Amino acid sequence: MARKTRPTSAAIFDLDRTLVRGASGAIFSAAMKRAGVLSDRANPLEPVLFGVFNLFGENWPTMMATKAAARASKGWQRADVQAAAADAAPQLAAAMLPYATAELQLHRDQGRLLVLATTTPYDLVKPFADSVGFDEVIATRYAHNNGVYTGNIDGEYVWGKGKARSVRAFAQERDLDLSESHAYSDSYYDVPLLSIVGHPHVINPDPRMIAVATLRRWPQKWFDVPDGVPKYGGIEPQKAVMMLTRPELFPYARFRMYGTKRIPRDGAAILVANHRSYFDPIAIGLLLGRVGRPVRFLGKKEVFDAPIVGDLARAMGGIRVDRGTGSDAPLEAAEAALSAGDMVAIMPEGTIPRGPAFFDPELQGRWGAMRLAHATGAPIIPIGIWGTEKVWPRASKLPLIANVFSPPTITMRVGQRIEITGTDIEADTATMMTAISALLPAEARRRHRPSQAELAATYPSGVIPTDADHETDRRPGSD
Repeated sequence: MARKTRPTSAAIFDLDRTLVRGASGAIFSAAMKRAGVLSDRANPLEPVLFGVFNLFGENWPTMMATKAAARASKGWQRADVQAAAADAAPQLAAAMLPYATAELQLHRDQGRLLVLATTTPYDLVKPFADSVGFDEVIATRYAHNNGVYTGNIDGEYVWGKGKARSVRAFAQERDLDLSESHAYSDSYYDVPLLSIVGHPHVINPDPRMIAVATLRRWPQKWFDVPDGVPKYGGIEPQKAVMMLTRPELFPYARFRMYGTKRIPRDGAAILVANHRSYFDPIAIGLLLGRVGRPVRFLGKKEVFDAPIVGDLARAMGGIRVDRGTGSDAPLEAAEAALSAGDMVAIMPEGTIPRGPAFFDPELQGRWGAMRLAHATGAPIIPIGIWGTEKVWPRASKLPLIANVFSPPTITMRVGQRIEITGTDIEADTATMMTAISALLPAEARRRHRPSQAELAATYPSGVIPTDADHETDRRPGSD
């Protein structure tokens, strides 16, 4: 779609370890071998060099070797290289980190020029840049004559200070305001580039870049996790917690888990569960620990607004929900996560039921999960939770950790993917809640007249409101 006005600022992205997880060189090398540009004979050093680059990022020797590689191109047919580039473009696009696409779209929506700035030769990277929607490419250009490369570089070697000079010259030519522009890179050698824009972003930083970003207070982020989720040693906090957290760490509860194989090991999915206790997220976390996949939880704003706890919730990839505002922002964030291939978890009841509603066998769900399913096509996987209220009742501010001699049992069952109409949100929500209910034990589906003590356990601090209406307990069929 054509832009309505000429952009006055740009969003400038590096390629390797920024937009894609590691080195693009392996993809380009394979494509050039298929095109006959390079010999099929294996180079034993190639996987080693790519492995070092993927692990530690750019370094002086490898980048100088890349510069010297221009001489090796002498005599190559430019058309053959361009054919290899076209062949590599789809594979490279598929290797883009999941949240990079969303970042590109954000700047596109805000009217910025999208610019790819990379050391990779222009003829190799241009088809990829076109396929993912970049407006311009700033890249090293190999000199050519009559369609044959000469072995020289035409203009700047687009690396380090040379990349910064190339971007500055481009901005002057296009009358772009660099103070209003954004730049993204992982590499210490792109410090000159990030220093000339008003909004630098450090992505998946190499070790030296971490130090520079910390000292300069440049924001650090990773395009394989949602915005706001940090990584330490390449691992996000939720995955680290999954590796360390075991049921044995909770001696005051026993866990029975069924159907974990029904949780997808990759790709978008929406997990939905009933809500009985503050302990539910912990229980689901232990369940997902068996799968090894992080999940993006939608949670109440009260959790995210709390000191320390809120910061931890955000670092774990949680999505803040303020039901009082009616904002669509939480669902938009969840849609972005699903579009990136993440898993999202929602408790459709919204909050832990209080009073008689806690004992109602007919679960009442909100439409949020189904709106997500209709919008994204992601599968809905139901989970039935039972027994968490014995570990951490709503009346208690903390879990009952002293109960280690006769701990209650928490049961979690994962059901089959829910089949929905995809059009009727109300009917599909009812289907979803019925599927969750079917995973609960038989006692959950029987009418029950709770005692005063049972009712009190469902209210904060165990205090039954004086205006609470408990007449609903006296329905026909109560026992």
